[in-house]
Amino acid sequence: MNKHVTLIRLITCGLLLTLLGGCVGPFDNDPMLTVDTPPERLRQVKPFDLEAAQQAGAPEAPPEAPAQVELTIEQCRALALKHNLDLKVNLYNPTIAQNRVSEEAARFEAIFGLRAGWAKTDAAVASGLVGSQTESFDLTPSVDLPLRTGGNVRLAVPTGRFETDNTFSTLNPSVTTDFAVSVSHELLRGFGRRTNMHGIRIAMYNAQGSEARTKLEVIRVLAAVDRAYWVLDAVRRELEVRKREHDLAEAQLERVRRQVKAGTQPEVEIIRAETGLAETLEAIIVAENRVRDAQRLLKRILNKPGLPQQSATIVIPTTKPAPVELKLNAPLLVSSALEQRMEMLELELQLAADLSTIAFARNQKLPRATLDYTYNVNGLGSNYADSLSVLEDKNFEDHRVGFSLEVPIGNEAAESRYRNAMLSRLQRLASREQRTSQITGEVLNAIDQIEANWQRLLAARQRAMLAGRNLAAEQRQFDLGLRTSTEVLDAQARLADAQSAEVRAIVDYQIAQVDLAFATGTTLGASLVNWEPTGLEAGGAE
Repeated sequence: MNKHVTLIRLITCGLLLTLLGGCVGPFDNDPMLTVDTPPERLRQVKPFDLEAAQQAGAPEAPPEAPAQVELTIEQCRALALKHNLDLKVNLYNPTIAQNRVSEEAARFEAIFGLRAGWAKTDAAVASGLVGSQTESFDLTPSVDLPLRTGGNVRLAVPTGRFETDNTFSTLNPSVTTDFAVSVSHELLRGFGRRTNMHGIRIAMYNAQGSEARTKLEVIRVLAAVDRAYWVLDAVRRELEVRKREHDLAEAQLERVRRQVKAGTQPEVEIIRAETGLAETLEAIIVAENRVRDAQRLLKRILNKPGLPQQSATIVIPTTKPAPVELKLNAPLLVSSALEQRMEMLELELQLAADLSTIAFARNQKLPRATLDYTYNVNGLGSNYADSLSVLEDKNFEDHRVGFSLEVPIGNEAAESRYRNAMLSRLQRLASREQRTSQITGEVLNAIDQIEANWQRLLAARQRAMLAGRNLAAEQRQFDLGLRTSTEVLDAQARLADAQSAEVRAIVDYQIAQVDLAFATGTTLGASLVNWEPTGLEAGGAE
C-alpha cells in the first residue's frame, strides 16, 4: 500500500512540475516584453483637432540656432557625410556583413569539450561472481578540430575510476587513463576546401556587396546635397526677382499717381497699377514659401547639430553657379560609368557567388562516403599514477578503421537545387546585359540633358535681356501717354518671368551635371570622398 502511495505522489509531483514549467499563469511577466502596446493604440484612429493644433504665434527657434548661416557647397557635403541620418543607418551594414564572414569562419574553430559522469548502482544479482554494488566516475576532456577539407579530428583523454564489491575483481578500485585520436573525413559529398569554404566565400561576396551598396548610398546622399543646395540658391534668387518686380510695380504706382495728379493720365490707371502691385505680392508669398521648403530640405539632409528643421535659421548658399559650356565624350563617359557604377560591381559579385553556389550544389548531388579512423592508447592501474605510467609505456594500443556510404534514391532535392543555381546564374547574366543597357541610356540621357539645358540657359539669357529692353521702351511710351499701366505691368511681369526662367535654367544646368556624375558613379567636386563603416566602437550597443 505504501508503495502505491509513493508512486501516486511521484506521479503527482511530476505533473505539477510539468504544469509549472510549461504553462503561463496570470502572474507571469516576461522580462523580454519591454513594449506592451495597448490595443486601442493599434486599432483606433483619432480625429485631427484643428482648434488644438492652432498656435498664437510661430514656434520659437531653439536657443542654439543662429539667425542665419552661410554655407558653401563643400561644407554641405562634409556635413552630410558626417551627420546625415540615412548614411548613419547604412554605414552599419558593411560591419554587420563583415561579422557574418567571421561567423562563417568560426565553423572551423577548435572546440574544447568536457564530459563528466558519476554513477552508483545497487542491483540485485543472481550470482556471487557478479558485484551487486558499484561506483564509477568518468571524465573526458576533448578537443575537436574541424578541417576545411571536409573532415574532423578529435583528441580526447578519457579517464575513469571504477569500484565494485565483487571479490573476484583484480583491481579494485581500478583507474583507466586513455589517449584517443579519431579522424573522420568525407570522401565525396562535403569533400574539399572549395565545398567547405562555400559559406565563407558567399559571406565575403555579400560583405563586399554591402560595401558597394553603402558606397552607392554615399553617392546618392552627396547628389541629394548638391541638388538641394542649388535648388535653395535658385529659389532665393527667384525671390529676389519677385521682390524687384514688386519694387518696379511700386515705382509704377508712384509714377501713375504723379501723372494722374498732373492730369496727364486718367484715374483708372491708379486702379490698374494697384492691381498689378497686389499680384506681385502674391508672387513674393509663393517664392518665400519655396525658400522655406528648400531650406528645410537642405537642413534635413545635413542634419547639422544646432540647425534643426524647425529652426527659423536662414541658410545662405555662398557658392554661386558659374555655368560653362561642356563638350562631353559620350563613349568615354559610358565606359567610365560601366566601370564605376556600384550596381555593376554588385552584379559581378553576385555572379561570382553564383559560380560558388553551382559548384556547391553539384557536390551535394554526390553520395555521402565517410572514412573513420581511431587510434587509442590504454592505461590501467589501481590509481592515477599507475594508470598514467602504463599509458606512457604504450603497451596497449588500439586501431579501428571504418567506412560508411549513403546513396540517396532519386536525389531529386539535390538535383532541383543544382538546376535552380544554374537558372539563377543565367538570369543574372541576362540582368547584366539589361543593367548595361540601362546605365548606357542613363548616361546618354544625362549628356543630352546637359546640352539641352545649356541651350535653354542661352535662350533664357537672351529672353531676359530683350524683356528688359522691352520694359524700358514701354515705360518711355507710358511717359509719353502712348501706353497704359496694364501694358507696363505686363512688360514688368514678362521681365520677371524671363529672369525666373534664366534662374531655373541655370539651376537645371547645375543639377544636370550632378545627375551626370551620379549616372557615372562619381561625385562632383575636386575632393576625393572617403567613407568608413560604423562599428560598435563608434555607435555603441546595449
